[in-house]
Amino acid sequence: MPRVRLDDRAIVSVSGKDAEDLLQGLITTDLDALAPDEARPGALLTPQGKILFDFMISRDGDALRLETTADQAEALLKRLTMYKLRSAVTLSLDTSTPTVIAFNEPQASGYRDHRFEKAGAAVFRSYGEAETDAASAADLDQLRIVSGIADSGPDYALQDAFPHDVLMDKNDALSFRKGCYVGQEVVSRMQHRGTPRRRVVIVAGASALPPSGTAITADGKPIGTLGTVHGTSALAIVRIDKAGEAMANGVNLLAGGVTVTLTLPAWTGLAFPTTADEASA
Repeated sequence: MPRVRLDDRAIVSVSGKDAEDLLQGLITTDLDALAPDEARPGALLTPQGKILFDFMISRDGDALRLETTADQAEALLKRLTMYKLRSAVTLSLDTSTPTVIAFNEPQASGYRDHRFEKAGAAVFRSYGEAETDAASAADLDQLRIVSGIADSGPDYALQDAFPHDVLMDKNDALSFRKGCYVGQEVVSRMQHRGTPRRRVVIVAGASALPPSGTAITADGKPIGTLGTVHGTSALAIVRIDKAGEAMANGVNLLAGGVTVTLTLPAWTGLAFPTTADEASA
């Protein structure tokens, strides 16, 4: 029953009678669909539709818990404070409570991580001191790779990626039905026009892969960048139209000097297009 304690996380708590209404009009996640026993991914976007902050959101009694990386937490708190104005909302920051992740443990206690659930894996998040075992963050990274789940920092930079790039349209982090929120017009337009071209892929190398940040190339031209790397496997965000065209034409894909194959996570239902204008939403 692998359990990993993450000390580089922080929690922004949003409470008060207007808390849910405030967040529903700001973030990408549809809170009406958030069950009491689950944690769902979400983001606060820029007006241009890029990811400004990302987090896992869950219910903590009458409050809402936004678990994020420690380096985002204070800025997220300040941004929410700016938006709350005179709403009956209380915001607080907790940097001392660790996040504990249990995986390969179907009956674990805690909040079901909806991202992994979509990918067919049992992963639970809990908050506070808890018993852990010999599992490491690297073990969790390996599970993220095989599941096709990207994290900001190792896999993409905040303010540089659109939600579609990191599969938020596929893991229920992105709502197209709940109404307006920051950046909603841009992501809705991308969804309905079928224009997303960059996507998370699972990378398999013919030998040990080079470090994170190495370009993936097709015929010498960059089409993406390695993110989290674990031996011969990795995550990457690539142009799936360029990758599909290269694969259809028998062009080798390389990461540094290592031959790689790319796979779209099966749970997404996505496929590589064979021409630049066939990219799937």
